[in-house]
Amino acid sequence: MKIEILGTGCPKCKAATANAEAAAAQLGVAAEIVKVQDLAEIASRGVMMTPAVAIDGEIKAVGKVPTVDEIKSWLA
Repeated sequence: MKIEILGTGCPKCKAATANAEAAAAQLGVAAEIVKVQDLAEIASRGVMMTPAVAIDGEIKAVGKVPTVDEIKSWLA
């Protein structure tokens, strides 16, 4: 499973990364967490606000920090 955090590395992006790591750990899911910081790549996916979270290429959240529970529901 691949979790991508799309954003420039701002505090909200870091919080989204931490929440994704926590969600995967709590579920015992082996997930690769990747940070996508290239603005052209982010825009090419139709994301205009960061942070955004994608699970296996599907955008799940844009412009907000999803909670650990939200991310867990996407991973389950």
